[in-house]
Amino acid sequence: MAETAALERMAVVRHGRRLEYFTIAWNALEGLVAVVAGAIAGSISLVGFGIDSFIEVTSGSVLLWRMSVDAEVQRRELNERRALRIVGVCFLLLAAYIAYESVLDLWSRRAPEHSIPGIALACVSLVVMPLLSRAKRKVGHALGSAAMHADAKQTEFCTYLSAILLTGLLLNAFFGLWWADAVAALVMVPIIAKEGMEGLRGETCDECSGS
Repeated sequence: MAETAALERMAVVRHGRRLEYFTIAWNALEGLVAVVAGAIAGSISLVGFGIDSFIEVTSGSVLLWRMSVDAEVQRRELNERRALRIVGVCFLLLAAYIAYESVLDLWSRRAPEHSIPGIALACVSLVVMPLLSRAKRKVGHALGSAAMHADAKQTEFCTYLSAILLTGLLLNAFFGLWWADAVAALVMVPIIAKEGMEGLRGETCDECSGS
C-alpha cells in the first residue's frame, strides 16, 4: 500500500514538473513579447506585465528545484519559504517600478501608442492562465503541497493582470484615453505589492493550511 502511494505521488510530481516546464516556457515567451511590444508602444502597463512574466519564470524555476527534494519534508519547507521571500522581493521591486513610471506618465501626460500585439497577448493569457492555474491546484491538492498552491495562486494572479492590462490597452486603442494605460498599471500596484508582502512573510495560501 505504501509503495503504491509512493508511486502515485511520484506520478503526480512528474505531472507537476511538466506544468512548471510549460509555465517557464510560456512566461519567457510572454515576457519577451510584452516587454518588446511595451517598449515600442511606450506602454508602462505592458512592460510591467512582461516583467511580471519573468518573475513567474523565476518562481517556476524555484518550484522545480523545490520539488526535486519532495521526499525531504523539512528541507522542502525551508526551501519553499526562502523561495517565497525571493519572489516577494521581486514583486515589491516591480510594484515600485510600475508606480514610479505610471505617476511620471500621468504627470507628463505621456501617451502610449496603440499596441495590437499587446492586446492579442493579453487575450491569449486570459485563456491560458486560468487553465494552468486550475491544473496546478489539482497537483497541489494531490501532493498536499503549499508550494504548488502558492504557484497556482501566482498564475491566477497573472490572469487578473491580463484583464487589467487588456482594459487599459483597449480604452487607449478605441477611445483614445491616453491615461488609461497608466491608471491600469497603477491598479496593478497594490495587487503586486500584496503578493510581495505575503512572499516576504513566507505565506502561501489559505486553502493549503488543511493540506
